[in-house]
Amino acid sequence: MTIDPVTLTADLIRCPTVTPEEGSALVLLDDLLSRAGFETVRVDRNGVPNLFARWGPKGVARTFGFNGHTDVVPVGDLADWSVDPFGAEQRNDILYGRGATDMKSAVAAFAAAAVDFVSETPPDGAVILAITGDEEGPARDGTRALLDWMGHQGERMDVCLVGEPTCPVTLGDMIKIGRRGSMSAWMAVRGKQGHAAYPHRARNPLPAMVRLMDRLAGRELDRGTEHFDPSTLAVVSIETGNDATNVIPGTCRGIVNIRFNDLHNGAALSDWLRAEAAEVAEAFGVQIDTEIKVSGESFLTPPGALSALVSGAVAAETGLVPELSTTGGTSDARFVKDHCPVVEFGLVGKTMHQVDECVPVDEIVRLKAIYGRILRDYFG
Repeated sequence: MTIDPVTLTADLIRCPTVTPEEGSALVLLDDLLSRAGFETVRVDRNGVPNLFARWGPKGVARTFGFNGHTDVVPVGDLADWSVDPFGAEQRNDILYGRGATDMKSAVAAFAAAAVDFVSETPPDGAVILAITGDEEGPARDGTRALLDWMGHQGERMDVCLVGEPTCPVTLGDMIKIGRRGSMSAWMAVRGKQGHAAYPHRARNPLPAMVRLMDRLAGRELDRGTEHFDPSTLAVVSIETGNDATNVIPGTCRGIVNIRFNDLHNGAALSDWLRAEAAEVAEAFGVQIDTEIKVSGESFLTPPGALSALVSGAVAAETGLVPELSTTGGTSDARFVKDHCPVVEFGLVGKTMHQVDECVPVDEIVRLKAIYGRILRDYFG
């Protein structure tokens, strides 16, 4: 049984799966994997679609897992696209459509590789595919739900590969062995509205906000670690909603985003943000309300057997020795890392989330070959 990953990618692109819509993508994969002998279970939670599939006995000593998502970000303005975002049009050996890069190609590639592998050389062990429809959205009931369900059912992956786009320039040039943590803070400075001609009768929240943001942005969090770049804080919004030139606003709101390395954790950074806000509030005589959301903690899978396995397969298929990196945003690997060792490897991510998102068809074929070699080497 040989599965063409390009055809499967096109079929998945034609499924309109803007988060949280399932769009029949998991139905398609469920049918494909079931026919190949995988035991499949829908693990939907709170309306979020998820699919678990296992080939081989439960609880065996060697179980290799793949994780990925079929949901995609919104297409934006349709008029900006030169193709139907869900048409899976192919031009000059380039396949177009929302999710072509992030990450329906990788899901198709690892599903096709897994089906071929278990059909041709049934392994002494098990292969698990954990696929969610909620990675681009809140991510509360996607991979988290799959891992929770697996824990309750006694299902376990010994190692896992997440198929997110990881390569900056060329297929094979980078593997992710960790990710920075991510958190955001929403800060509202509350003063007293007044006439701009009589500032002494008002309490302007803007100077306090400017001081607070300057203090936060001016702080050097660290200078990086062995595997991570320096942590960063970005001021991403300051607004009052006030367009009147003769009114001092009563409230000013600001947002910061922090990407942090393994020197920090979300709790300690939250304490720091609140302490800074409290000092500024006292100095300016205003109230500052702070809401913080930690999207994920920093994590690292130290270079070792898993990264060597994936690097060896990538090098064998592409001729490149991939860089082991922790750059980029967050992914569902931040949840998988609490279950088992995890690394990420996938396509070049240049067009992900863009208008006319696309992927060269030969890269889909090569990605399947890499995933297939990883399985053969792991079980061999």
